[in-house]
Amino acid sequence: MDGRDWGTFLLPYEQTVEELKVKFKTMRSELKKREEYAPIEFVTGRVKKISSILDKAKRLNVAMENLETGIEDIAGIRIMCQFVEDIRRVAQYIRNRKDLKVLYEKDYITNYKDSGYRSFHMIVEYPVQTAFGQKLVLAEIQIRTLAMNFWATIEHSLNYKYRDSLPSEMRLRLKKAAEAAFVLDNEMSSIREEILIAQRTFEDDANLVSDTLKIIHQLYFYHKVGEAIEAQGKFNQIWENRDLDAMKELLDHVKAIISAAKKDIDPEPDHAV
Repeated sequence: MDGRDWGTFLLPYEQTVEELKVKFKTMRSELKKREEYAPIEFVTGRVKKISSILDKAKRLNVAMENLETGIEDIAGIRIMCQFVEDIRRVAQYIRNRKDLKVLYEKDYITNYKDSGYRSFHMIVEYPVQTAFGQKLVLAEIQIRTLAMNFWATIEHSLNYKYRDSLPSEMRLRLKKAAEAAFVLDNEMSSIREEILIAQRTFEDDANLVSDTLKIIHQLYFYHKVGEAIEAQGKFNQIWENRDLDAMKELLDHVKAIISAAKKDIDPEPDHAV
């Protein structure tokens, strides 16, 4: 092993992971605001442990001086999706980005591994701005469904335990589990529209409750204390009965009170001559 300062060596990779996590989380927020649905469920990232880097370098016969180009996943990002269809969409968003360069892709969904492993990998080159100038860093982006990620996480842990020498019975059981995860993803895709409608309904209802409580609180700023207490009482009763139509009526009613209060405070100027 060489005598490099591993803390310094890994700094650009740590920066890459943090910056890409922020960018993909921002992408999720933007898509959700624009389309009310984001194909990205959540994003995680990690820098490979030194022991794992050394193990992989030995396995791939990568010389220590060639780690930066020979090990492509020292910086790793995982993007989780609800549906298999979302994976292709997210991959296209990444291809269209100007702040990184996709070097190549590995489609383990269409061409899944013998173990049952499924995921979509993109090897990218990301320009990190360090204190000493720009540095191009290789990173691996893995795009998976939640079911694929659950299986891959378990398989990784078992491989670590058995040092990549899983017993044949364990391999068979893992393969069956991978097939079950694949069936689950297909079932979720078949009812995708129903799931999305249900999720949108839940979110709309949650926003309605939040908006109603916020506007009731605004009544106090206009010294409408009695109206606020009355509205809060109606809200409590409506919430107890989960009557969302009545909740909408209450929201409109309180908005009307506030609108009238605003006019009392700031009446329109008299233009009469």
